[in-house]
Amino acid sequence: MRAVAACAVLSVVSDGGTDPDGLPDGYRRTGRRDGVAPRQQLLRVRGRSVAWVPPLLLLLAIAAIDRSTGGEFRTISWIVLVPGICAAICGVWTTAAFAALSLVTYVVVDSAWPHQYRTGIPDFILVAAGGALAVLACAVRLRGERLMLHMQDVAATTRRAVLRPLPPGWGGLDHAGVYLAADSDARIGGDFYDIQPGPAGTRVLLGDVQGKGLGAVATAAALLGTFREAGYHERDLVTVADRLETRMVRHRRHAAALGRDEEDRFATAVLLGFPEDDPDVVKVVNFGHEPPLVVGPAGVRRLPPGDGLPLGLGELAPNGPPPVRRARLAPGETLLLFTDGVTEARDGTGAFYPLAAELARAVAADPRTAEPQRLVAHVRDGTLRHCGGHLGDDTTIFAVRRTAARDAVAGRSRV
Repeated sequence: MRAVAACAVLSVVSDGGTDPDGLPDGYRRTGRRDGVAPRQQLLRVRGRSVAWVPPLLLLLAIAAIDRSTGGEFRTISWIVLVPGICAAICGVWTTAAFAALSLVTYVVVDSAWPHQYRTGIPDFILVAAGGALAVLACAVRLRGERLMLHMQDVAATTRRAVLRPLPPGWGGLDHAGVYLAADSDARIGGDFYDIQPGPAGTRVLLGDVQGKGLGAVATAAALLGTFREAGYHERDLVTVADRLETRMVRHRRHAAALGRDEEDRFATAVLLGFPEDDPDVVKVVNFGHEPPLVVGPAGVRRLPPGDGLPLGLGELAPNGPPPVRRARLAPGETLLLFTDGVTEARDGTGAFYPLAAELARAVAADPRTAEPQRLVAHVRDGTLRHCGGHLGDDTTIFAVRRTAARDAVAGRSRV
C-alpha cells in the first residue's frame, strides 16, 4: 500500500466497467473534501481523531522528567516542542490549545521549584513565542494541504472529463483499466484510452501525448473526440487513423495560433479494430507506441512492433501512414495495452520492469491472470513493486478481450 500511496492519483480496476477515477476495493485518497489535513486522518481510532494524544503524552513526560531531575538540570523549557508537534499533525485550534496548555504547565511546574532553580522569564518568553509560531505554522500547513487536495480534485475532475467511464461489456468487450499519475509537481499527463462501438465493429484507442499539463490534456481530449466520431462513422480503420493524424495536425496549428508552444507536440497511440464479421481477428494500427501484448492461458506473445510515426509526425513518414496489421486471437486471450510508464519503470539498480517475462510466469502459475481485471491488477501491482512506488512517468494499463457471450455466439455461427 505504500507504493500505491506514493502516487498522486490512483484509478483502480473495477469489477464491471472501467472508471478512470473510480476508487473501489478499499483504495481511497488520503485526504478528504472537508479540508481536514491528510496526516491527521492517519491518527484515527474507530473513526475518531487521536492526533492530540502524542503531544499530550510529550507534555506530561517533560513535566514528569523535570520534577524527577535535580535543580541543576531543568527540562521544562523543552515543553516548547509540544505545540511544534501539534503543528505537524493537528488542527489550528488544537495547536492553539496545546500552546496555551504548555504555557500554563510551564508556569505551574517552574513555580514549584525554589527561586534559585527557576528558569524564569526568558524561558517563559521562549515557550510563548514557540506556541505562537506553532499556531502560525499549523495554519500555513493546513492551507497548503487544502490546496494540494484541491489540485488533486481538479486533476481527477479533468481526467474524468477526458476519460469517460466505460460500462461493463461496452462494445462487446470485457475491459479493465488503471491510470497511475506520477507525482511530478501535481501536473497531469496526456495518457488516454477509450472504446467506441460502431456499425463496422468496435474500435479501441490508447495513447500517450508528449509532455504534461493542460496542453497535453487538451490534446488528448481532441484526439478522443475525433476517435469517438470517426470510430463510429467510418467503416475502414485506415480512415479512422487518417482522421486522428489530421486532428493532431489541426490541433497543433490551433495551439500555435494562440501563441502556445506546442509546435513539436506529438502522441504515440495504438488503434485496434474488432470486426463484426471476423471474431477471431483484431486489426492494429500502431503510431510509434509500445506494441500490445496478447495474454492467454497458452502464454504471452507480443504483436508486431509499431512501424509508424507518432500522431502529428505523419508528414515525415517516408512510407506514408502506418499499415493496418491483422492478428488472430484465440478464445480467452486478452489484449494488454499500456504506456511506457510500465516498461520504463526502474528498480533500485536501474533495471527496467520485465513485463512480458513477469506475465508469462504469472499466467503459467494461474491461467485466470489473463482475465482483464486480474491482468490489469497484476501489472499495476508489479509495476509499483518494481519501482518502489516512484513512478517516473504517468502510467496507463488497459486490457480488453471479446466477451464470453460474444465468443459463444460466434462459435455457434461457425458450426
